[in-house]
Amino acid sequence: MAIGPVQLIVLGFTQPDFHGEIIAELERLRESDMVRVIDSLAVYKDEQGELEVEHLSNLSEDQAIELGSKIGALIGLGIEGEEGMEAGAVAGAEQVEADGGVHVFTEQEGWDILEDIPNGSAAALLLLEHHWAVPLRDAIARAGGFRLSDGFISPLDLVEIGLVTAEEAKELHELETSAAAG
Repeated sequence: MAIGPVQLIVLGFTQPDFHGEIIAELERLRESDMVRVIDSLAVYKDEQGELEVEHLSNLSEDQAIELGSKIGALIGLGIEGEEGMEAGAVAGAEQVEADGGVHVFTEQEGWDILEDIPNGSAAALLLLEHHWAVPLRDAIARAGGFRLSDGFISPLDLVEIGLVTAEEAKELHELETSAAAG
C-alpha cells in the first residue's frame, strides 16, 4: 500500500451528526481510491462541557495492519536504527490488530484541540490520506520538486483570479461558514 500525502482537518459542527452524509461521502471517496480516513475523532461537547467521543476509520483490516506496521517501523527506525525498524514494524502491526484499527488520535491529543470548541457543539478531527495524489507526488519528486506550503483557499479569494464570480464566492463562503455564525 503506497501512502499518499496525509492531511489533518479539524471541523466544527453546531449539531453532532457524524453518521449520515459526511460518512457516506468519505466512503464514496474511499471506494474510488481517492481518500482514506486513517483515523478520526468525532466529539460532542454538551452544554455542561462533558464530552462524548467516537473513533472512525475506513481502512480495511489489512490496510490498518500494514499502516500500523509502517508507523511502528518509522518510530523504531528513529529510536534504534534498522534493528528497531524491524521490531517497530512488528509491534505496530500487532498493536493495530489488538486495538481494532489505527488510532492516531489519543484522547489526550484530542482534548488539546477540543478544549476550544464551544459547549453544545461538536468537532471532528480527520486524518486523511490523499491516495489520489500518490502519482502526482511521485512525479514531482522525480522532477526534483518538493512541497513548500499548502492550504485551503477561501472562495472569496477566488474572485480575484476570476475562478468564480463574486456572487458564487459569497454563496460558497456562506456555505462553508454559515453554521459557525449561527
